[in-house]
Amino acid sequence: MNTTSATPSPTSLRRMHSRNRRGQRGVVALEFAMIFLLGFLPLLLLTFSGAMVFAAKQSLTLAAANGARAALHYNTTNDGNLTSACSTALRSMNWLFALPNGSAPSECPSGSSSISNSDGTATITANHNCTVVGTAAGATCVKVTTEYNYDKGPLILGTGKLYGWLMNGPLQSTAIIQIYNTQG
Repeated sequence: MNTTSATPSPTSLRRMHSRNRRGQRGVVALEFAMIFLLGFLPLLLLTFSGAMVFAAKQSLTLAAANGARAALHYNTTNDGNLTSACSTALRSMNWLFALPNGSAPSECPSGSSSISNSDGTATITANHNCTVVGTAAGATCVKVTTEYNYDKGPLILGTGKLYGWLMNGPLQSTAIIQIYNTQG
């Protein structure tokens, strides 16, 4: 009877196992790279771009509110100074105007109550197209609308179509202020 076994010796098993592990090292690195690129990176991109959209919406809201306040504060014509409203709103959302080409106007043109940047992604409009509430004689109102079209100018490249599909239109904010003219 033969007493030799068919099992390999421990040293040959170690060599075989070591050879297999060395061959697998590249596969593990490749798997990590694929999971990072296809799983983690898009999640990170969506998080950052979502935060940028939120910041843009907050800037639009602040700009509209500041513009409406400026129409009241610089009220020299008894119906609200629309140019001051436009210029103040522009200063509050200047970074959105500067995105397409790196420069932005410092204020609205004299006598103008509306401005938009070169490619039409950011727009500010100040007008009297609003209804006065109440029966106060001589009351007027000023409406300041700020708008940013994310489809035309995405804040992070490659996310324009995705957020355009989710938002169904431009980001927009409106502020209305009613002015009671009680001056003699």
